[in-house]
Amino acid sequence: MLRTVKTKYGELRGIRGNNARITAFKGIPFAAPPIGENRWRAPKPCECWEGIRDAYCYAPIPMQDVPGIGDDIYCREWHVDSEIPVSEDCLYLNVWTPAKKADEKLPVVVWYFGGAFQWGYTSEMEFDGEMLARRRIVVVTVSYRIAVMGFLAHPELSAEAPDAPSNFGLLDQKAGLDWVIENIASFGGDPDNICIAGQSAGGASTMQQLTTHLNAGKVKSAAIFSGLIMPTKPEEDIFTPISLTEAEKLGEAFFDFLGVSSLEEARRLPAEFIRDKYGEFSLNHPRMFPIDDGVNYIGNPLDRLVCGEANPVPIITGFTKDEFIEGDTNIVENSVRYAVEEILKNNPKRSLYTYGFKPHIPGFDNPGCFHSVDLWFWFETLAMCWRPFTGHHYDLANTMSSYFVNFIKTGNPNGKDFRENDLPQWKTSDMNNPNFTIFS
Repeated sequence: MLRTVKTKYGELRGIRGNNARITAFKGIPFAAPPIGENRWRAPKPCECWEGIRDAYCYAPIPMQDVPGIGDDIYCREWHVDSEIPVSEDCLYLNVWTPAKKADEKLPVVVWYFGGAFQWGYTSEMEFDGEMLARRRIVVVTVSYRIAVMGFLAHPELSAEAPDAPSNFGLLDQKAGLDWVIENIASFGGDPDNICIAGQSAGGASTMQQLTTHLNAGKVKSAAIFSGLIMPTKPEEDIFTPISLTEAEKLGEAFFDFLGVSSLEEARRLPAEFIRDKYGEFSLNHPRMFPIDDGVNYIGNPLDRLVCGEANPVPIITGFTKDEFIEGDTNIVENSVRYAVEEILKNNPKRSLYTYGFKPHIPGFDNPGCFHSVDLWFWFETLAMCWRPFTGHHYDLANTMSSYFVNFIKTGNPNGKDFRENDLPQWKTSDMNNPNFTIFS
């Protein structure tokens, strides 16, 4: 197995997976720590190291609220560890590879986690990459700055770095992708066959990376799970980025709330203090999300996708049955269908595969098909969940992860499952029929 690799920045020693055919490399730095003077700046290259660096453990998660101290569904589901290390120094990625040699040129998926751009981390157990990697792909999960650390804007920041005034979290994602292109061949991966993917805010991130000029020609396909949403009513629209000017005003209000009068003062404050004050600030102010910075991430990525201003690659997109519902109306089903129809009007030749996820999800909480529950199935990690899943759930996970892996490999989900059975045909969407494949 490929337990030791040599990257541009130094050698890494990975750890044997639960499956001995897989090697996991965890906590790999892909950029310099975004601390001190690097706080609220575009990511800088990481420094080289001497000797062999052990890549056995996940790095600390991005600065955010402490996980696992609530009683909501996500604290039950995977945000369970209140002792997990949290740090501003968070720009690390993880790689799972089944390769025995560096020249195998296996397909690669680069995954961006979700969490409303406020929470989330690569060490969430639902997207452990080992089960997918056993199907002969290389899995990479990339961390990035979130919330106030990732998306603060301020006039001083714009004056200091007009080429990168904000969207530091998105620039982190881009830097992670660039690191993969530069180094993944050492892990047996093919830098010319990369799929980018994510769910929720990770899906929105995937759209951002798909539509920025910074990534032109870099990827071969994209999976946008519960992220390609076009609200049918203006009052439902929480996805359109605000302008840099609006974001700067929010940043000025936050500095006033912090009690600082300059960027220099703000950079000297402890990260935990900024995080906690941001939580208080958000009770009466909008939270900080990706913005239209006018430089690197311009406009609304969904609008750009609809207008054809995106890498012309195949896309998988869809939704879970009960996410974002109001009353008896499933907003997501309507808005995903609307988004698909709008994309196909302007891009009738784009390969677009759509799905709906509607199985019964067991548990004492009777959760329905809640937002994000499909991640257990796409990554085939049901065995890590507390829910009493039974045989048909595992069969469904085999089917869904098989479609996902086939798509990563070829840009087409069709083919065989892990048991070498032919999968039911998943038709592309077209102007006359969105052709939603239903997983139930």
